[in-house]
Amino acid sequence: MRLRLKQQWLSNPRLDILAGITTVLALIPDSLAFAFIAGVNPMVSIYSTICILLLISFFGGRPGMVSSSAGSMAVLMTALVAEQGLEYLFAATLLTGVIQFLMGVFKMGRLMRFVPHSVVTGFVNSLAILIFLSQLRYFEGQPWLMYAMVAVTVAIIYALPRWFKAVPSPLVAIVLMSAAYVLVPGDPFQTVGDLATIQATLPIPHWPDIPLNLDTLWKILPTAISLAIVGYSETLLTQTMIDDLTGTKTDKDRELRGQGIANAATGLMGGMAGCALVAESVINVKNGGTTRLSTLVAGVALLVLIFALGDVVSAIPIAALVGVMVYVCVEIFDWKSLRNFRRVPPADFATMALTVAIVVATHNLAIGVLAGVAISAVLRFSTRSKLPAASKAAELDS
Repeated sequence: MRLRLKQQWLSNPRLDILAGITTVLALIPDSLAFAFIAGVNPMVSIYSTICILLLISFFGGRPGMVSSSAGSMAVLMTALVAEQGLEYLFAATLLTGVIQFLMGVFKMGRLMRFVPHSVVTGFVNSLAILIFLSQLRYFEGQPWLMYAMVAVTVAIIYALPRWFKAVPSPLVAIVLMSAAYVLVPGDPFQTVGDLATIQATLPIPHWPDIPLNLDTLWKILPTAISLAIVGYSETLLTQTMIDDLTGTKTDKDRELRGQGIANAATGLMGGMAGCALVAESVINVKNGGTTRLSTLVAGVALLVLIFALGDVVSAIPIAALVGVMVYVCVEIFDWKSLRNFRRVPPADFATMALTVAIVVATHNLAIGVLAGVAISAVLRFSTRSKLPAASKAAELDS
């Protein structure tokens, strides 16, 4: 028991702490963007992120995986917020958590075994593309210095580890670019403070202020079910990716229960539902954050940054954070899936490519993954139906 606790919490504390701090810096602008998508105050998303990070570090099944408010889930909230208001969103978030917890109790994580590897690759590649496209909005109306800072940030991230590895290079890049922002005369760069005003006020836990009747249930149930399904898909696919990246196997049902607990508690804290994020999880793991300590540090660091260092956070240039996200896109994308496309079965490559196309076109991960699974099944059935009888028998015997 003691050995297990050490492996999950204290196997490499220095790297976990630094990785958690690096991750949360990259997470801040995304959290603000998710709030704008959902149509809520930016601090709702920030507090949701803090709550989810703190709880998932204890209850999640995948140490080192980062969960937060998420864009894929935020888009499902806009209609409910616009039509019914914030309190109904809090109730839907609470119900989402209950549904996800029950998914874990009934061991629905095992369904991920039926998702082909080609669909997982398509999911990862499409996310890399969507993350890159989402960063382009920050360049609108910006001077050439914005492009220069992004390029320098990426250069530092890739070059620094050749000579210095004690501190994660993305963290060093953000600190150096923030210092450069202070030294450059005038105000040429967009900063975190330009996206939203950081106002630190503690949220008050409360039961959603809505009527407790069937009419209310029918209003929030469709949104809650959609959030639970999308959260299920993105979380467990991210978990599969991080498991492959670290060469480990973790409990998907425990992760579902942990996500359920985190989202239910977030709803009671006046927050929005979230799930695992690929980009921030990759940043965390690639910088050495592979235990629960890294996600706990991320949650605590965000809390400290917002309440004690709000002015410092507001002064971080967006260009530095965009540079980090560009680095993440390059690292996430499975370049081997393009280089080796002639070596894989045509059906697998077609499944991967179509999954990417559907996700990018719809901006909906759940639709893309479900379509990818269906396409894979159809293509495999079609391929098998064309095999000679002897080949079919041999395939069945194998």
